[in-house]
Amino acid sequence: MRIATWNVNSLRARADRVEEFLERQDVDVLAIQETKCKDENFPWEVFEHNGYDVAHFGYDQWNGVAIASRVGMKGVERTFPDQPPFGKAGKDPVQEARAIAATCGDVRVWSLYVPNGRSRDDEHMTYKLGWLDRLRDHAEAWLTETPDAQIVLAGDWNVAPEDEDVWDIDFFEKNRLTHVTDEERAAFQGFLDAGYADVARPYTPGPGAYTFWDYTSLRFQKRQGMRIDFLLASPALADRAADAFIDKDERRGKGASDHAPVIADFS
Repeated sequence: MRIATWNVNSLRARADRVEEFLERQDVDVLAIQETKCKDENFPWEVFEHNGYDVAHFGYDQWNGVAIASRVGMKGVERTFPDQPPFGKAGKDPVQEARAIAATCGDVRVWSLYVPNGRSRDDEHMTYKLGWLDRLRDHAEAWLTETPDAQIVLAGDWNVAPEDEDVWDIDFFEKNRLTHVTDEERAAFQGFLDAGYADVARPYTPGPGAYTFWDYTSLRFQKRQGMRIDFLLASPALADRAADAFIDKDERRGKGASDHAPVIADFS
């Protein structure tokens, strides 16, 4: 089974690229983030025309997650249990469209769009860390209940776990940027400590194995990127990992997302 994750940064704007990608890379399951659309204007035909079942979760023009599968789909779940909402001070909290799950073949696939954090002192950072902690608690419980569970937590994690996962760690520290703080890295490490494995890293060693390049300052052309998109697999699924790669070609050319897909093969 070939499973991929891709933050497409507006699915409607990149529907043609997504369709061509699915065919070119022969993908069985695609976890999608930042669809930026509601269910009523989601491009269902792009997937259904090509033999994919698809589930989407989107409220408005922000966030949005989806899963497309050509190996079957059942048990669709929107949000994980007790997923924290986001609310600015003085405003009612809002549940954002950041997590969706479905069982595809024999694998429980989660498509996750982890909150960005915005800045180290922003209330969105508190939201991000709480969101990750709550998800980790559930992810750990799933393995405790079913040690041989086939689970993949796929998505844009908005965390660079290692110094080599950013183009210049000194630049990030000097400018007090997010994604590399001790708190964010500890939250990510919690999933590894629970037993999940980054199945792509062994096949895509760094430095330079990035999955995101900002549109500004010619970051892609200067090779100034970040590794923030991951496929974290449960132990039983990680044992089936056979290969993985980052499709950097999808970051090139007109109309590209600022993320590249991460793809893994499982026996």
